[in-house]
Amino acid sequence: MVHPLDLVSDLQRRLGYAPPAQVLSAAVRELFPGRVAVVSSFGAESAVLLHMVAAIDPAVPVLFIDSGRHLVETLQYRDRLANHLGLRDMRSVGPTAEEVARLDADLSRATWDPDGCCAFRKVAPLERALQGFDAWITGRKRFQAATRLDLPVFERDATHVKINPLASWNTADIAGYVAAHRLPPHPLLAQGFRSIGCAPCTSIVGAEEDPRAGRWRGFDKVECGIHLPAQHQIGK
Repeated sequence: MVHPLDLVSDLQRRLGYAPPAQVLSAAVRELFPGRVAVVSSFGAESAVLLHMVAAIDPAVPVLFIDSGRHLVETLQYRDRLANHLGLRDMRSVGPTAEEVARLDADLSRATWDPDGCCAFRKVAPLERALQGFDAWITGRKRFQAATRLDLPVFERDATHVKINPLASWNTADIAGYVAAHRLPPHPLLAQGFRSIGCAPCTSIVGAEEDPRAGRWRGFDKVECGIHLPAQHQIGK
């Protein structure tokens, strides 16, 4: 039996510098057939990855973490883009009503404990949704944040292989692909939102700012937590 870390090292060696479409085709058709999902925020850059996946197999499961705090424009864009691309297995995952009532009844938690809010609204639901899968695909890219500068195409979390086919892409690559395939943009891009998350924790980004500067302003936080080791107990 191949050790998980050996598997990731081998995949990185063989496919770590391959074009994104080749990485995705290998993951969906050869490496993890029926056992891989795409996790998408339907944010500012999500159309590129989803278009590539749909071209390979529109029936690949797409997991959308519905935190319950999304901007209405994101929910509308999710439905429009999924229909445009013909995605056939869309799954919304999020906190239970009991969790919301117990952990954020007044919907203020994002203002005083954004880590805890993300933990029960995003991290825990995704962990539940990924049960039954061996791997998941993300749209992360190295240029997006300092925490992603060394992002490999293949990595391992506690239980899954994570695949980042667009890791090496930059803003020009993304813009070129969107234009070439005439992909519909997120409606908030035109208003200055360059990284789009939940409504309480998303703001407009200045031209000279990091693309993710508009997330969690005022807090020492740059990731929601689904790509980092868990630091909060769900019951706190």
